[in-house]
Amino acid sequence: MDSRRHELGEFLQVLRSRYAPETFGFPAGSRRRTQGLRREEVAQLAGISPTWYTWIEQGRAANVSADALDRLARTLRLSRGERNYIFELAGRRDPLAAAPEEDAASELLTSLLGDIDIPAYIMGRTWDMLAWNAAAAELFTGWLDKPMKAHEPPRNLLRFVFLRAQTRKFLVDWETRARRITAEFRADCRTRLDEPALQQLIEELKQASPEFSRFWKQHDVLERQGGQRSFNHPRRGLVIYQQVTLRPVDQEQLKLVLLKPNAP
Repeated sequence: MDSRRHELGEFLQVLRSRYAPETFGFPAGSRRRTQGLRREEVAQLAGISPTWYTWIEQGRAANVSADALDRLARTLRLSRGERNYIFELAGRRDPLAAAPEEDAASELLTSLLGDIDIPAYIMGRTWDMLAWNAAAAELFTGWLDKPMKAHEPPRNLLRFVFLRAQTRKFLVDWETRARRITAEFRADCRTRLDEPALQQLIEELKQASPEFSRFWKQHDVLERQGGQRSFNHPRRGLVIYQQVTLRPVDQEQLKLVLLKPNAP
């Protein structure tokens, strides 16, 4: 923990050295010993004690509040990545992290699906199916190959697993898979449980599916992993794939799922 506080202090020193004092209304002057803003100026702009800010830079402040970090991030005009970094170094949760990100796959990412021969699809933050290729539509026949109806809710993997009767036969060992999917979903949304859209989906599933309600109450948490996935296809019979899940760097709330067929 001491090393993380030290890293945070050094990072803040680098950040304040970026800016010309006059950018924030301070005189440049010729007596400045270092480039950029002084510690006292950063503290003034952020509305925190100069002594406390000095302790943060020196790695002596053991409990930097999320509010103080938020004010520093705004004062120093941090990028999203920089903001995430200082909160991680301080071991604090960013209060802005709960704000939903844009849940739409980029045109480039969506277009890549057409260049992939194996089943591939993109899921959003609540596991809505945002886009998929022809191979995925053929695998999930009766679901992804059907046109959307008016006022139909978005296609969602959890609704597919728990609210669609045909899925119990389609997924080999449905109960084991359904239990694991619930645990993976809890792990994926563990920091966003206060989002209204997420709460609405969870409540819908709990009311409509006794199995989901039971699995959700067990509080199992599993990171989404690859591995073998088996399906009882209505035309092809038993088909087996190896699943890989990737996350775009610029939209980490999205998931690109690939299903590679097992060799015959």
